[in-house]
Amino acid sequence: MTTPQEDSKKQRSQKLAALPLREELRGQEPYGAPQLTVPAMLNVNETTYDVPADVVEAITEQVRRAATELNRYPDREFTALREKLAHYLSRESSLEAPLSAESIWAANGSNEIMQHIFQAFAGPGRSVLSFPPTYSMYPLYARGTYSDYIAGEREEDFTQSPESVAQQIRAHRPNVVILCSPNNPTGTALSLDVVEAAYEAGEDSQAMVIVDEAYGEFRQQGTPSALELLPGRERLIVSRTMSKAFALAGGRLGYLAAAPEVADALRLVRLPYHLSAVTQAAAEAALDHSQALMANVERIKTQRDRIVSELGEMGLDPKPSDANFVFFGGLQDEKTAWQHLLEDGILIRDVGIPRHLRVTAGTEEETTSFLESLRQHLAAESPRAAARG
Repeated sequence: MTTPQEDSKKQRSQKLAALPLREELRGQEPYGAPQLTVPAMLNVNETTYDVPADVVEAITEQVRRAATELNRYPDREFTALREKLAHYLSRESSLEAPLSAESIWAANGSNEIMQHIFQAFAGPGRSVLSFPPTYSMYPLYARGTYSDYIAGEREEDFTQSPESVAQQIRAHRPNVVILCSPNNPTGTALSLDVVEAAYEAGEDSQAMVIVDEAYGEFRQQGTPSALELLPGRERLIVSRTMSKAFALAGGRLGYLAAAPEVADALRLVRLPYHLSAVTQAAAEAALDHSQALMANVERIKTQRDRIVSELGEMGLDPKPSDANFVFFGGLQDEKTAWQHLLEDGILIRDVGIPRHLRVTAGTEEETTSFLESLRQHLAAESPRAAARG
């Protein structure tokens, strides 16, 4: 017996199949995570702290001013925003030579940043290499731009070595290489020698090397940013987002730093006036208050490290994390654990890797709820495991 919801979904699926859809899209599932309203939503790596009141007021005022000119197109070059992003990155990464606004590009979330890069440098007859398990959108970017997607390999502990990365790039000769650091879903960060090895290995095929640093602000002290490697490397791109550390997931602002000619290439594929005046205004106001927003980053890092410590004490296998989440293994049944947490009002992410789950580091209260619920689940599982043994 099927439910009305299941019947409706089946009918929609049949109607979709009747459309003249591109063949490579048939049977595919859209990207998405469960959207459920529960007390602790720790599944999509948002900042769970509210935006500070003074920042809300600043964004509101800046957007109000922008609203008086919405009858006009926005600044196509988002000049003021690029200048503020360049200043922020130069300060945040302690770069010896400040970045210029000409080295910055921005779009509606880092997803559109990646789409622009793929449209300019990948496409039909070209290939893209990334290293699963990693961000699940990379193959979708490739599919959407008619690019061949190549799934590389990681070590058993999900790390990457310079030698392995370089060997795979030389073997496959991709046009675009994506290195995710810190990696999603594992939280592992790359040393700069991995990025350098990837860049050098891509010389023969003139591969564009993207370092996706969406979680860069959460990295451990002493973990460097690939921004340090930009000088003299015209094929290197470092991608960032304001969705995570800036608590601006609803604002949709992603950006990158690269050689100025990379931004010139992306102008060839962007849609006209792709960044609205409202988006530019909200992002500029958030950048003006970056120090207040970064205070929450430190609180999140404290809870992240607490999660790693306490999961280890529970006998689980949490991976070291440079992100705002923790990837952990050692579960007997990850789906049962996920369901138990959900019933306790805690939503985390099943990333499809057996015996593993991923949890966002939230507030102290949310973290406590997660840890207590999981501890109860493990305690209840132990007698059953002993009985089966």
